[in-house]
Amino acid sequence: MANLDIEQTRNQARALLDSRIESVTSLVKTRQRITDLKEQLAEAERDDKRAYVRATRDGWSSEELKKLGLEPAAAGRRRKAAVRSASMDAANTTTPPHADAIAGHATAN
Repeated sequence: MANLDIEQTRNQARALLDSRIESVTSLVKTRQRITDLKEQLAEAERDDKRAYVRATRDGWSSEELKKLGLEPAAAGRRRKAAVRSASMDAANTTTPPHADAIAGHATAN
């Protein structure tokens, strides 16, 4: 059997571990960047909402702002739609969507 050099083996093992540590370090940095950007987005959305409210208090109507391409923040509408969708999904758990239309179509033919 060949002689094994313990120092060489340790160095090779460290090199393998260093490579693995680099990849997990990169993953942690990427995840932290995502967290930071989400926080920045949430802050920007709050600022947008405040600015929209300020504009309406200064006399701009929602309709006027809409004509200027300044509709209310999409985040608020998205959350409401998600809640509405979730409640509708719960109500439709036993009956698939459009089941009545499909059943009616099947009996009509």
